[in-house]
Amino acid sequence: MIADLRGQFLLDRDWHFLNHGSFGACPRPVFAEYQRWQRELETQPVHFMLRRLPDLLKNARERLATFVNAEPDNLIFATNATSALNLVIRSLDWRLGDEILSSDQEYGALLRTWEFVSQQSGAQFRPVTIPTDFVDENDFVERVWREVTPRTRAIFLSHITSPTALLFPLQALIQRARAAKILTIIDGAHAPGQIPLDMHVLGADAYAGNCHKWLCAPKGSAFLYVNPSLHEHMVPLVISHGWLDGASFTSRNDWYGTQDFAAYLSVPAALEFRVANDWENVRAACIKRAEAARTHLAALGYAPLGLLERNLDLQMFACQLPTCDTADVYRRLWEDHRIEVPIVCWRNQCLVRVSVQAYNTDADWQALAAAFTQIFGQPTRGP
Repeated sequence: MIADLRGQFLLDRDWHFLNHGSFGACPRPVFAEYQRWQRELETQPVHFMLRRLPDLLKNARERLATFVNAEPDNLIFATNATSALNLVIRSLDWRLGDEILSSDQEYGALLRTWEFVSQQSGAQFRPVTIPTDFVDENDFVERVWREVTPRTRAIFLSHITSPTALLFPLQALIQRARAAKILTIIDGAHAPGQIPLDMHVLGADAYAGNCHKWLCAPKGSAFLYVNPSLHEHMVPLVISHGWLDGASFTSRNDWYGTQDFAAYLSVPAALEFRVANDWENVRAACIKRAEAARTHLAALGYAPLGLLERNLDLQMFACQLPTCDTADVYRRLWEDHRIEVPIVCWRNQCLVRVSVQAYNTDADWQALAAAFTQIFGQPTRGP
């Protein structure tokens, strides 16, 4: 199945693309739908924007809401998870003395957002160390909860972390926070399409997810879910025609002005592509391939982060590399080996983060392993 799908993607076949997690990759049928919406807009711009668009957005939002099990009125489209979370973070009335509890594994752009808000409000953003080898959900919850103080007003965490590619088990923590009247704001950038999502079961106050990554929708498509109890507090990043007394959460955020809405409208096509290609089996095959790659790299001495059994449902993983100049290693992989994969420094550790999607084959991760041998020398094999 995966081999058959390689031709469905527009990626240059001369490269080993192991970085789906950064910006995703859009299948040909979905990209064709994206371009169809753009062409339709250009044939009758006024008719499309003023007469057709409201219902089209509503229909697309309803399809996406069904996929993540949310009420459509609690969901809006956004260009990416960062902008969606900016809407939430910058809308809430943070005050001097407020504390936002987080982890040391969060995405850099959102760290900048919290830094900005903290400087403006006097609230304290406090990341705490979460070991990558936490044992289970109880261990994770207790490690976070022991850091809660009477000043803690919100908990901000990733669902799947960006630098370390770990799945944080959030549901029990979110329930505990709700009982304590602590807000939960979740960065789910890597979750939609990679793991099953259920907004009702998860119970977060705010949750943002990208559609352009693992859901394989076009770039510029993401969503924000907000619990109804917070709707009245949400201020759009751009005040436009929807800012009216009594306006709903969705109507205030559907229209920021003239823009290309084609990416949003193509999300249903991405969902249909999954159904047409039996995506649960595709995803299972990708997970199996990721496990094989992780096991092979571990045997070569590149230790994976996290406990294997806790991350078996992911198509993405991170391994430790020898101490190195990460920018130089990244350059050599790109220039000398035609490999696209992130090489990052986190907690003074050099890491590689590998993504496996439907278009990948064993040859991709085998090329990465061979390149590491050339760059770092003969591996020190693990046990």
